[in-house]
Amino acid sequence: MTDGGVDGRVIIVTGAGRGIGRGLARHLARRGAHVVAAERRTDLLAETMDELGAIGPAALGVGCDVGVHESIDAMVGATLDRFGRVDALVNNAQSFRPVTPLEDVTEADMDRLWRTGPLGTLWGMQAVFGPMRDAGWGRIVNVASVNGLRGAAGYGPYNAAKEAIRALTRTAAREWAVHGIVVNCYCPASTAHLTPPPVGDPRRASWDALYNEHPMGRDGDAEHHQALEEPLGTT
Repeated sequence: MTDGGVDGRVIIVTGAGRGIGRGLARHLARRGAHVVAAERRTDLLAETMDELGAIGPAALGVGCDVGVHESIDAMVGATLDRFGRVDALVNNAQSFRPVTPLEDVTEADMDRLWRTGPLGTLWGMQAVFGPMRDAGWGRIVNVASVNGLRGAAGYGPYNAAKEAIRALTRTAAREWAVHGIVVNCYCPASTAHLTPPPVGDPRRASWDALYNEHPMGRDGDAEHHQALEEPLGTT
């Protein structure tokens, strides 16, 4: 295990069944990390575990719904049972709701995004805090969104949830640094070569602004070092 890399580290990635989470899981495994893939959907979890098994380092797949406190605690418990420690957590998973004008947002919309976003992130951080504090070392990466920063139209509940995650990150970073726990947050934009919304859709202005100002002019990729080897949609 090295101080500057992830070789030999035990790293939990939530939402590891697809998208950014799946790409991160593969990326970390290729660099020698023991990845704990946490995913709600069993079919997607099985696919990720097949890929991690082919890469090499010992990995663990755990069913986990980040909207359920007990599920997160059980997932971290399974990690400790298998590896005896947890070095890092990537709070990547969050549910999504259909794009909705703010005046039509329901309590159910807000509740689902709140539970799987800020609450799920908080519960994940709390679950790993004890082991990391005892070890005197830990890394936590939370995931917000550029949509929250820009206030993208049609994404009210999602934007609010992601901005709350940024606030939790800043607080945790200040409170837990004394224990050797570093807490950061990043705000990705599009990562899935999505189809542009049609003209007239409330999301279109945000889409156009994103790509008009994008230095690369394309979507991101959780495995950037392989961007020329694999299509962007594979993650």
